[in-house]
Amino acid sequence: MGGLGMRELLVILLVVLVVFGAKKLRTVGSDLGAAVRGFKKAMSEGEEEQGGPPKQIRSEGTDAEFPEVAKQSDTKNERSS
Repeated sequence: MGGLGMRELLVILLVVLVVFGAKKLRTVGSDLGAAVRGFKKAMSEGEEEQGGPPKQIRSEGTDAEFPEVAKQSDTKNERSS
């Protein structure tokens, strides 16, 4: 099982052409391109506002470092059950 071959792509293109028509296909393509550009622009603006891509969060901590918080959390869970 591989990817799409040339024959499959041609069949898909033919079906899309029949469904939308040649004139409508041009507007659908340009609308899709504008949507992709807008999405990429919004993603890059979001990274600029945050100061770059997100940093990895340290996951080394355990409940043993904060026994009071772990104990309070356990008692709250027992009360709600």
